[in-house]
Amino acid sequence: MLSISTSFAQTNDIDSLTLDLAFQSKDSLKIETSLKLIKALYDVKDYERAKEYILKSEKLSTKINYKKAIAAITYYKSLIYAQNNDYLNAISGYNKSKTLFNYLQDTLSVAKVNNSIGLLEIKKGHFKKGLQFSLSAIKELEKRGLDKDLSLTYNSLAQAYKGLELTDTAIEYYEKALEIQLKLKEDQAVLNSQNELADLYAIENRHNKAIKYYKDVLDHRVSENDSVLGEILPKLGRAYLKLNDLDSAQIHLTKSLQINSQMRNQNGLLCTLNNLGDINLKKGNLKTAEKQLTQAGALAKSLNNNRGLLNYYRLMTALDSTKKRFNSAFKWQSAYYKLNNSLIKNEFKANSLRQAQDSAEVEEESANDFEIEEKNMLAYNEARNKATLKAEKDLSKYKLIVYGLIGALAVASTLLIVVYLKQNNQVKYIQELEERNINLDLKNGEFLEQTKHLENINNVKDRLFSIVSHDLKDSLSSINGFINLLQDGTLSKKEFDNLIPELSENANNASLLLFNLLNWSKSQMQSLEPKPSLFDIQEVFEAKIKLIEQRVEGKGIELINLSLRDFAYADRSMFEIVIQNLLANAIKFSKAGDTVTVSNHISSGSCIISISDTGIGISKEDQTKLFKSNTFTTNGTANEKGTGLGLSICKELVELNQGKIWVESNVGEGSTFYVQLPKAKHYA
Repeated sequence: MLSISTSFAQTNDIDSLTLDLAFQSKDSLKIETSLKLIKALYDVKDYERAKEYILKSEKLSTKINYKKAIAAITYYKSLIYAQNNDYLNAISGYNKSKTLFNYLQDTLSVAKVNNSIGLLEIKKGHFKKGLQFSLSAIKELEKRGLDKDLSLTYNSLAQAYKGLELTDTAIEYYEKALEIQLKLKEDQAVLNSQNELADLYAIENRHNKAIKYYKDVLDHRVSENDSVLGEILPKLGRAYLKLNDLDSAQIHLTKSLQINSQMRNQNGLLCTLNNLGDINLKKGNLKTAEKQLTQAGALAKSLNNNRGLLNYYRLMTALDSTKKRFNSAFKWQSAYYKLNNSLIKNEFKANSLRQAQDSAEVEEESANDFEIEEKNMLAYNEARNKATLKAEKDLSKYKLIVYGLIGALAVASTLLIVVYLKQNNQVKYIQELEERNINLDLKNGEFLEQTKHLENINNVKDRLFSIVSHDLKDSLSSINGFINLLQDGTLSKKEFDNLIPELSENANNASLLLFNLLNWSKSQMQSLEPKPSLFDIQEVFEAKIKLIEQRVEGKGIELINLSLRDFAYADRSMFEIVIQNLLANAIKFSKAGDTVTVSNHISSGSCIISISDTGIGISKEDQTKLFKSNTFTTNGTANEKGTGLGLSICKELVELNQGKIWVESNVGEGSTFYVQLPKAKHYA
């Protein structure tokens, strides 16, 4: 009803202005009334009638040299060019009108023109250029409180920042636009802004905010149009899925499946089936998941929907990994990365093509100014002829001076040649001496390098003996003591059984220490070679967690295993040593009531695992010492001791397998260690 009454009022205004114009006799009044009529016709998008009055007003304004009207008419003409996608004429007209408005010192009109240029450039995809113009207009528009103009400007700025992938700033401007659109009751613009905000919050993984805006779209939609439901429900279901609220996600996606099936909305159906497959995969309903994902894959291929196909490949990788069909999982993973790389390349080519088109448009725009350039060239030629005559007069004066200088230069050159010949012999002698010194330096360098290598090997030997004689000896002595007590009969079988967890922990510590010592000494001697293969990292996690269960329970620590079935291409035994070391460290520096969490993530052809704790954390200063070859160690929360070799070995083993290791930590908040390993054979 609101839009109908607004339209009726606008029609009455146009009729009234048309009648007033017919009875105007004074030229300036005719032009002022025509401008009001042109604006009214532009607002109701009656561009053809608006053009008729523009042509008439333009002639009359030029005749009486009414500059203010000429500027306004040129501006409206450019607005209509922009609506008809005539970029070059629109930009040319905007610039002409801006020149006139600047001359008239009309700052508001200059701001409006800049804003219109910005909107047009952003619409063309020239985001950076458009931002410059629109941002220059913002302050003036905000100062005047021009909500209608600001609504368009904020919306376009948000589009530009989104196009530049500056998501936070895009969200900021969509929020500003939405506030004004709600105030102006621009229903369709409100829906568009809410939908954009929901999508951007989803990209930022702020799914609670995304859900809020998706629900706002459903609440504020103008009509009970199923097409809006078909678009929003899959996104809403996916947001709940990201929050792991599987029941809410399934409710919305089931409704989406019904609506999109009825509407035959294939893209909505594709998104829904992929997300339903993901839910059933998480719930362990593997047959249902496989059926839904198979349908999604067929749809994605028929629609040539690469994003949907990418999601399908990712989910099929997870499904086959769960079913331990690793060969199939690896094929899906390979297909995923092949398609993903192809999309990245295509996007790069598209950006390059867009830049080339922008350059072509600039050249075309320059061609329109040919007449101005021609006039400038004539003026330039005239000035150049005058300058040439003056230069010829001056040249005759300087000729004698130049000839004198040439003669002096010839004499000086002869003297320089004689001096050069004398010094040349000295230079050769100096070069021979320098070559001899360089050879001596090289020999000294080789000798120093050999000496340093021998010192390193000697340090390795000393460090090795020190650890064996203290740390390893302590662990083995403790184990031996338990066994002697059992043999002597001092301990009963039941008492010994109660001490088995402590005995097991000592054995594990000794085993880990031996592993570290062996691999550390090998790496220092440069004889450690990995033997990579494809293996399931979840199996390694499960095996290592069993070894430390007693120790975790003894310290009162909660251990959470969030690992997923996934595979890495690396030396499994080396990976086991790394995991054992990282788990031991997490427990060592955690106290009763703390939590240790293990998990893994899939990222761009790599397998990323993390082991985090809520323990005492590591200072920034100590973090710089962790992975260095010179050992660094501190006692644990129960005064546990260490050799300081563990993290140095971890770094060595991970890098030998073409991987990376790093840490994020804050004192008093805990630490998270990350390991990244390849999922396929690495080619140098």
